[in-house]
Amino acid sequence: MAQEFLFAVIIVGAIFLIVAVAEFFVLHKNRKLEKDLVRREEETKSKLYEMEILRELGDKMGYSLNVQTVVEVIIKSLHDIVDYTVVSYMMILPEKIIFRSYVEKPVFRNFINGVKEKMLDSASAILKTDIKNMAVEETLWGTVTEEKSDQQVGSFFNIPLIISGKVAGILSISDIKPGFFNEEEMNAVESATKQVTDAVTRLQGVVEAEKSKLNAMVASMTEGVVMTDTDYQVLVVNPTAKRAMGFEDRQDLSLSDFAGGLNGKIDLHDKIEESIRLDKIFFSEEISLPSGFFKIAISPVKDSWRTLGCVVVFHDMTREKEVERIKEDFTSMIVHELRSPLDSIKKIVELLRASAIKKAKQAEYLQMVYGSSSDMLELINNLLDIAKIEAGKFALTKKPSDIKQIIKERVLFFDIAAKDANVKISSQLGKDVPDKVEFDPHTVSQVLNNLISNAIKFNKQDGFVVVQALLHKNGASLEREAIDAGISWYIKNDIADIKDSLLVAVTNSGAGIAPDQMDKLFNKFSQVRTVFTEKGGTGLGLAITKSIIESHGGTVGAKSAEGQGATFYFTLPINI
Repeated sequence: MAQEFLFAVIIVGAIFLIVAVAEFFVLHKNRKLEKDLVRREEETKSKLYEMEILRELGDKMGYSLNVQTVVEVIIKSLHDIVDYTVVSYMMILPEKIIFRSYVEKPVFRNFINGVKEKMLDSASAILKTDIKNMAVEETLWGTVTEEKSDQQVGSFFNIPLIISGKVAGILSISDIKPGFFNEEEMNAVESATKQVTDAVTRLQGVVEAEKSKLNAMVASMTEGVVMTDTDYQVLVVNPTAKRAMGFEDRQDLSLSDFAGGLNGKIDLHDKIEESIRLDKIFFSEEISLPSGFFKIAISPVKDSWRTLGCVVVFHDMTREKEVERIKEDFTSMIVHELRSPLDSIKKIVELLRASAIKKAKQAEYLQMVYGSSSDMLELINNLLDIAKIEAGKFALTKKPSDIKQIIKERVLFFDIAAKDANVKISSQLGKDVPDKVEFDPHTVSQVLNNLISNAIKFNKQDGFVVVQALLHKNGASLEREAIDAGISWYIKNDIADIKDSLLVAVTNSGAGIAPDQMDKLFNKFSQVRTVFTEKGGTGLGLAITKSIIESHGGTVGAKSAEGQGATFYFTLPINI
């Protein structure tokens, strides 16, 4: 019986022990669940707070993260955390200090001065530099009595505003009563502020990534672009805008830098403010800047319902002005070229009408009239050809043609003109030049006429003109091919990327062309200056030559030795 009783006691004891252990584990688990629940609740509240702050920031901010806006959003949320008399913030900018105070309960002026002094001390300590002598831009909201009083700051605490690892400013909360803030309240404010600044730091990372994309796009634009926010802070400046203002080596440019660089030609601040306020685009007159002539456009930047900032666009007019000047020079040159032969014709006709002239003299005058009218007709034909080319109406009629026969005919045609100029004209042909090549014989003859005529006109007494041709194979040395063909010209280096082609050149022994004039060749609006410029000419012939040869799929070019002569060449692609 005793054994049975002992056994029953052991059983009951074991059951109680199991129940106790189970209750312990259940209680421990419940406590753990309760702690997890509290922690999750706190995390949820923190996330909701952060989301609310970010939502409000999104409502208040444009395409920049303005730190003052962030601070004001924090201040608005402080009522839910702590009671206070005054909340203030201070932003330290390169040129000044911004001090703002929100007065919740009426205070005397010396109270605000005390808050400002304590914040300046705190900022100097954090930044490790004395900022007390900097200019302070002060703004107050609320009731501040200017009467003298010995009212002092009873309680205060400062919180540094750190965004992206940098001190952006200081937030200060103060009260008249001493010891007014407890540790729990201060920790709550500091925690709330840290949540916001951490959230803004993450948001700023996203904004910076998007801004980098925007900068990359804006940087590639040929127009100068400066973007600002509504506080006139410069957000984006592309390299073109920096070059326009002569700021290539400058970083961290402000709107004042651009306004100063304009030297009063435009009141940039005023025009941006006017553009944003009136929601209109402003266009300037043409102005001169260090890098050229520009027109400036200023336009507000908006989303669906609010103004985000402003964009200033620098449109470079330098090239347009240069083209305008060249066109004016070209027009003046054409008028001169037409007026000279017309004046000659008029005078000759007056002589013919004024008195009886011997038949021999009459024939000479008529020949002069014929020559002048021929010059005018050539000029008019060139102008018409240029017009056709630019209108896309210049058609080729290709057929198998003999370049050797065309060269022979052109040399014979210009022989008399060459003798009159005391110039010897001849030809040099490579032995591999094919009998038939596909091209338009009429327009290629026109090209040779232009090149040979110029070679004779811009030559020297007892000089020479040689019309040359050879077969060039892709990848072969042009210099070696010329030597094998017995050809001597001013092409001393191989010309890159020439396909299998018929290469035709006209070499003369004139004054040559200066290196700084070479890029003006084949431009219809430019006449190359040489010692023989006074001999006349518009340069249209070379422009027409370039268009004709490029229409054949070939290339044109020139090589020269100044003071010795020049070689003008063109290629006609062939299938070997």
